[in-house]
Amino acid sequence: MISEGMTARTGLAVLAAGLTLAAAQAGAAEIRVLNWQGYGTDESWAVEAFSEATGHEVVHDYFNSEQEMLTKLRTNPGAYDVVLINSAFMPTAIGEGLIEPIDPESIDNFPDLSPSLRDAPVLSDAGDLYGIAWLWGVTSFAVNTDVFEEIPASIQVLWDPEHEGRVGWRDDAVESIQLAAIATGQDMNDPQDMDAIREKLLALGPQIRTFWSSEDEWNKAMSSGQFDLATYWSGSAARSATAFGLPVEFVIPEEGAIGWFDALTVAAGSSNPDVAAAFIDWMVDPEFYVEWDTRVGAPVSSNTMAVAALPDDAINKTVFGDPAVSERITFMEPMSDDRREQWLELWQEVKTEFLN
Repeated sequence: MISEGMTARTGLAVLAAGLTLAAAQAGAAEIRVLNWQGYGTDESWAVEAFSEATGHEVVHDYFNSEQEMLTKLRTNPGAYDVVLINSAFMPTAIGEGLIEPIDPESIDNFPDLSPSLRDAPVLSDAGDLYGIAWLWGVTSFAVNTDVFEEIPASIQVLWDPEHEGRVGWRDDAVESIQLAAIATGQDMNDPQDMDAIREKLLALGPQIRTFWSSEDEWNKAMSSGQFDLATYWSGSAARSATAFGLPVEFVIPEEGAIGWFDALTVAAGSSNPDVAAAFIDWMVDPEFYVEWDTRVGAPVSSNTMAVAALPDDAINKTVFGDPAVSERITFMEPMSDDRREQWLELWQEVKTEFLN
């Protein structure tokens, strides 16, 4: 935990010094990271500190969907060292041999990770650990506070005719169907009335201003006044407000929201698995996280010491630590390929109807 008078940057310097000996022993290497753009691992100040401490250069490649991430791993074996994987996709990555086991002893911060995330069954297989729980958050929507005098409490506001043509929506089949399931009062992981979901999504057509696929697209649309409200991720909303000064507030509606958590993994065929583990440990360390959250905005860390070190008024300490909020969050579960394909077909059908 950061002690009184100790800045996060000073903490990073101390952490960096601790890695210098290991770096000298391992020799310089290039770490290739596959992640969402702007999602923590590519923060320039953190990457520079890691490189200065270890001599290892950090190079990034990006994806705009989990399916694209899996495709890149499948078609480029050995091209990556560290990969960000959503927990719902871990069984697929493990089953296809796309990632390698990680020795928890190589992660100094491992004992401080929240047991409910750290020991989640989806991160392990046959006694081997494949993912280090990193962050968790919520998918719901954020509103433009220049438009809303009062923050809405219900997900139904996405369908309010008052905001026709002013809603941003992520073009993602699973997310769309799960949000529609929540809006129709169904279990988002196992909805039974797909006709109701189809009708709910079709009713969304007049509302949508544009589909977005990246945080950058979302920020540009919101900053130019195109959105009254838009589906979004909690950590991204924090970044939009903190780093870009946008007038946004994230909403966890009374009907519920989609919970998720992400893991950092070592890609199969990594030429530098030991250095990859060191980079993962760097990312889950409280010193990195506190600066990231307070300076830029971030989801909730899996590291309990990191969350405890946040300022007392930090949203990731106050809001997401509130049991009443937690009760409204349902975490995504892994799904079969057949169900994923069925949902994709339904979403494609709905989007075709939008154009007619």
